[in-house]
Amino acid sequence: MNTPPPPVESVARAQALAAEIERHNELYYVHGRPEISDRDFDRLLEELIALENQYPVLRTATSPTQRVGGRPVDGFEQVAHDPPMLSLDNTYSEDELADWVARLSRFAPGLALSYVAELKVDGVSIALRYENGVLTRAVTRGNGQLGDDVTANVRTIRRLPLRLAGAPPELLLRGEIYMPRGVFDQLNRDREEQGEALYANPRNTTAGTIRLLDSREVARRRLEIAVYQSVSDIGASSHSGAFEQLTAWGLPVLSTWERCADLAALRRYLDHWRERRRQLDFETDGVVIKVDSYAAQRELGTTGKAPRWAVAFKYAAEQAITRVRDIVVQVGRTGVLTPVAELEPVQLAGTVVKRATLHNYEDLSRKDVRVGDSVYLEKGGEIIPKVVAVQLELRPADSVPFEKPANCPVCGEKLTRFAGEVALRCTNVGCPAIAAQAVAHFSSRSAMNIEGLGDKLIEQLQKKGLLRDYTSLYELRLEDLRDLEGWGEKSAQNLLAQISGSRERELSHLLFAIGIRFVGERVARLLAEHFGELDILAAASTEELQKIPEIGPKVAESVVAFFADDNNRTRLESLRRHGVSFQQKQRRQVVQEGPFAGKKVVLTGTLSQLTRDAATQKLEAAGAKIVGSVSKQTDLVIAGEAAGSKLDKARLLGVEVIDEATFLARLGEG
Repeated sequence: MNTPPPPVESVARAQALAAEIERHNELYYVHGRPEISDRDFDRLLEELIALENQYPVLRTATSPTQRVGGRPVDGFEQVAHDPPMLSLDNTYSEDELADWVARLSRFAPGLALSYVAELKVDGVSIALRYENGVLTRAVTRGNGQLGDDVTANVRTIRRLPLRLAGAPPELLLRGEIYMPRGVFDQLNRDREEQGEALYANPRNTTAGTIRLLDSREVARRRLEIAVYQSVSDIGASSHSGAFEQLTAWGLPVLSTWERCADLAALRRYLDHWRERRRQLDFETDGVVIKVDSYAAQRELGTTGKAPRWAVAFKYAAEQAITRVRDIVVQVGRTGVLTPVAELEPVQLAGTVVKRATLHNYEDLSRKDVRVGDSVYLEKGGEIIPKVVAVQLELRPADSVPFEKPANCPVCGEKLTRFAGEVALRCTNVGCPAIAAQAVAHFSSRSAMNIEGLGDKLIEQLQKKGLLRDYTSLYELRLEDLRDLEGWGEKSAQNLLAQISGSRERELSHLLFAIGIRFVGERVARLLAEHFGELDILAAASTEELQKIPEIGPKVAESVVAFFADDNNRTRLESLRRHGVSFQQKQRRQVVQEGPFAGKKVVLTGTLSQLTRDAATQKLEAAGAKIVGSVSKQTDLVIAGEAAGSKLDKARLLGVEVIDEATFLARLGEG
């Protein structure tokens, strides 16, 4: 059955909406000058989504509703570059740069040359083709002659316009796709929490991401792009003029480029960015320098592999060399073992470095770091010291590979490696290292909130044999504490009062405190409010648990496994004997009326007046249901400062977005 074509007015309205939405996208993401409120933007997007749902033929590849990616593909088509994507010659010192400038003068005597200097983004080169103003193709550099067609993935990059107004009928551009440092760091934090192997650096991660077969996953990784060249004639007589034109069209051009009249100006630019580049949210390993005049570029020409009129200046990576004194193992609260290199102190990027994480045993084995080795250090993201390589020629003759342990270095129990994880774990709940971390977690503010119980005191109590696990806290006596170094009767009485008061904490705090895997504050509150009592929760099946909104199979299986473990049940019975409450006294009341009653709400970004926990409590008290991700079922997103992909997705799906002030006003607190 043929679907009737949409009315002419619907076609015109959809086109007008798409153009208006992209204009506002450019103002917001590129120029940082929004003209309308988030709610007005959402209304435009909602109207376009409704039109496209009614008339699917209106849903084009350039529609702003398509920024979230599509279904996985089977592979990538290979596309020939015309013209080829040439590489650049490199220089590694200012003397070499001066030689390059001198060679240009000899090669084209009489030419008055000026230059453009621009930061070299450390990412993945891409060729972009616009036809009649529409982005039709994006191809990776590949070998310079052939690359992969990754158009669907590149369309997910928010800053890249899908349509250009005023561009020539055919426009061929070059750019660099990259992953912002903040996105990369968060990605690795998430992987570390799951016990997965960490990504090495943003550049390699970008290269892997842009070739994922599922563009929906690409969209979630929030790649960025910087356009650095127009291959097509766009009416400009110079590279700097082309940059100005590309920027006027709304294309993402880095604002850090600069015209330089001579070698002295180039040197000033290099000096300016030598240290400042570390503050940018993208990796850059140097500066690309180009002759500005297109006429001069044509006269200078190219060699077989690179243009004569451009060169890449590479900054020397700031490294330090030091010796590995020892490799020690840290055991975390969840039992994950982390190898750490103890180093001879060395100055690096403004600080003295004495230790560097080796992440996991897979990473340690790949780099083959050994005690006694001389190693190269760098600071990941200019912050975290990491061992990047071993100076093999200085390796001691008697060195031996560091052996991956089979047993916990603290308690001696056999280690476990869960399926799909690279992390080695100690699963002995009585392990002193795990116990110390578990007690610290148990007493933290969001858990049982026992003030005065710091790491030093935990260590002192463990050495005296007074602290097996968190249940031992309720067995401490005044005489156990007052004679400890640095303690007196008053401080001991205060701590005992804190411990006694923790017996009355709500079940939600207890569930978070006892450290059930995958049960954070939010899930602990959901479980406590649903079941009301610990014993009822402990008897629940995975099927019963999964009936609770937001509780999936992974959490349900973890909860059931926790309560089936004899050691955990023994500790819980000990807490019961010590009078710790197993009840949630303040059960959530279902609010039937009000601005948030029954609404599914997502919090994203940083709020200025409330903590995330306080905002959650206010919303839940007003009848809202807090959810962790944005979907078509989400009713509202409350966006604070630096809101990221959740805000983007809300706009795409037409979900209502409000700021903190509006949220408080709706509560009657504005």
